[in-house]
Amino acid sequence: MGRFIIEGGHRLSGEITPQGAKNEALEVISAVLLTAEPVVLSNIPEILDVKNLIALLQEMGVKVERLEKGTYRFQADAVNTEYTDSEEFVRRCAALRGSVMVAGPLLSRFGHAWFAKPGGDKIGRRRVDTHLDGMVKLGARMEYDAARRAFHLTSDGPLTGCYMLLDEASVTGTANIVMAAVLAKGTTTIYNAACEPYLQQLCKMLNRMGASIDGVGSNLLRIHGVERLRGTDHRILPDMIEVGSFIGMAAINRSDITIKDVSWNDLGIIPDAFRRLGVNLEQRGDDIHVPAQESYEIESFLDGSIMTLADAPWPGLTPDLLSVMLVVATQCKGSVLIHQKMFESRLFFVDRLIDMGAQIILCDPHRAVVIGHDHRITLKAARMVSPDIRAGIAMLLAAMSATGTSTIDNIEQIDRGYEDIESRLNALGAHIFRE
Repeated sequence: MGRFIIEGGHRLSGEITPQGAKNEALEVISAVLLTAEPVVLSNIPEILDVKNLIALLQEMGVKVERLEKGTYRFQADAVNTEYTDSEEFVRRCAALRGSVMVAGPLLSRFGHAWFAKPGGDKIGRRRVDTHLDGMVKLGARMEYDAARRAFHLTSDGPLTGCYMLLDEASVTGTANIVMAAVLAKGTTTIYNAACEPYLQQLCKMLNRMGASIDGVGSNLLRIHGVERLRGTDHRILPDMIEVGSFIGMAAINRSDITIKDVSWNDLGIIPDAFRRLGVNLEQRGDDIHVPAQESYEIESFLDGSIMTLADAPWPGLTPDLLSVMLVVATQCKGSVLIHQKMFESRLFFVDRLIDMGAQIILCDPHRAVVIGHDHRITLKAARMVSPDIRAGIAMLLAAMSATGTSTIDNIEQIDRGYEDIESRLNALGAHIFRE
């Protein structure tokens, strides 16, 4: 395993550009399986999770050509369905979180798919019921194979459109169902659909490929099935989680940073959520400027009660940024309640922050009260282990602001979501070394 050695206490300055969005990349790369024609995707983040999914597609027989950094041509005109029915394929899918989204395209186009319980982050249980229920409602038969520890989905002919009300607004669940429905007979109506920008991007790409999806951007989608899809070109949005991480990095280090080409209109509530922590960021065209501040004061609600930051389905605050915002709050002035609703283990990393001198009360697996130091007491260096992508980047930000030299082990988790992060941050003045 690799580790980061971080010399803390350095203020940063300069410009940084976010990578392409990981979550969108996993969806649109899976969608290339829906057509035999070439699909060119650009602004792909070359991170571990995305590389592993591309490698999986190559094993499936998809032709992949890297045209330049971040730009790939895919052609799924000779998919090896014997391989996609094999035990080896199921094992590889079980080790890769993003592999769940190849199930919808495989089922829709080829009539069968294996759905393995996915691996990935250690952030608690992740339900897959929404994916499977949606495909069964479209007419798939489902059987559980205990030996493979996977579900087998089959269909003798085209899937059939129907109405469904999702039990949760799952982003990956909605994406999988949409990809299964685009080639189904008739109309599929999905209510309580996820409507994140990345899901919108997937739907727009599929419409350019010849699909017929109405209601993009809302929680009510109607997919009118078509017989075939064609190829297209598609550019992936900048990663809103990286944008938020960089805002937090500038704040906790009291640094002057400009974040370039953020696709401001797709950031939703993220800028305002940081403003509630006292971060005076400003929009400059499609860039965000975070000026250096000596103090960040957390707002209170209008009735004077403690500020609460909680995750929620879009257009609410993404759960992927709560870890970063929690770390930033440790050095703000005031108190805030962080309420992580979706994953029961994502706040356990605060034990490491408490060891570093942060004042945090972990109320339960979902809630933590942060009492800010207002930079009067800096965090102390520590040795940490990254349990997941988002906690890993939060730990990195904490170490960058701490007094002394910190170590973070298991940085492969960080590499899964952030491309060449140490070089990019060192260019701003950070002191991060990889072992």
